[in-house]
Amino acid sequence: MRFSAMGDAAMTVPVLHALATQHPDLRITMLTRTRFVPMFEWLPANVQVKGIDFEKQDGIIGLTKIYNKLKEGNFDAVADLHDVLRSKYIRTCFAMAGIKVAKVNKGRSEKKALIGNGQTHAALTPMTERYAEVFRSLGFPIDLTQPLKIDLKKEDFAPIRKLVGKKMPEEKWVGVAPFAAHQQKIYPLDKMQQVVNTLAKEGCKVLLFGAGKKEGDILQTWENTQPSTVLNVCGKMGGLKNEMLLMSQLDLMISMDSANMHIASIFGITTLSIWGATHPKAGFSGYGQKADNELQIDLPCRPCSIYGKKPCKFGDMRCMNIAPDTIASRALKLLHK
Repeated sequence: MRFSAMGDAAMTVPVLHALATQHPDLRITMLTRTRFVPMFEWLPANVQVKGIDFEKQDGIIGLTKIYNKLKEGNFDAVADLHDVLRSKYIRTCFAMAGIKVAKVNKGRSEKKALIGNGQTHAALTPMTERYAEVFRSLGFPIDLTQPLKIDLKKEDFAPIRKLVGKKMPEEKWVGVAPFAAHQQKIYPLDKMQQVVNTLAKEGCKVLLFGAGKKEGDILQTWENTQPSTVLNVCGKMGGLKNEMLLMSQLDLMISMDSANMHIASIFGITTLSIWGATHPKAGFSGYGQKADNELQIDLPCRPCSIYGKKPCKFGDMRCMNIAPDTIASRALKLLHK
């Protein structure tokens, strides 16, 4: 079970892929939010995904209904990868029925100790390893050092070609996802637009990712400045699955500490991530991404919070004082390796 947030759910994908391929005799069911189901589209055949709309089924009565439906699956074990009230209730019902359960150790005390100590504190265990440890405790060892390989079919790409066209061999496609769940994780948008303009002038095709009308309207103004080389795909792809397929074709993704970083990582896309209030040492780096591609400024106040919810105590977001040229030049270097 993992219900939120989107990035955390995405980080379960490489772990489930490893579990399914290294234990092909297992029948695995992933329980998540309905809108996240497409993220698990390309897992091996022994994985099925069940989506839940908590808006329709919540509270004790709703969770009991969910449990009663789940117990029909005759599961031998339950892995709680979330450890929140909803998942605790469901796993407790299974435990009371004699089913073996295990929960993730989020390392809450370790993360609390990291706040304001990012320069000197040791890096914490990656969340993917924490997820893997849940399955190990249930008796299913997982090796996460093996590369994640997602098999895609050519016919899957037909819908996205209608909007973005066919990628030419000499083209460099760069995705830019400038938003995040919290303001403290967002690089200044005026500076990010400068990055986009620089990459476009260097001959890159820049694809802009976002969610919702507000973000889409902002990105559309960026496209309007260079419509031949910058394309806003926010809300135009027909759903998360097609957005993911488009990400799989990128040469590079530029993102914040956000779900886009994790989704691009599922497909092995090199991601240049920008970190402000949060810190990679908390264990939320993109799966398989190199530390050198995590742009950040070492400050004694970082991270000011683990999830980026806390406003800057100085009020100036000095952690985001990264020059646009620094980001653009690093991106171009990665593209032409």
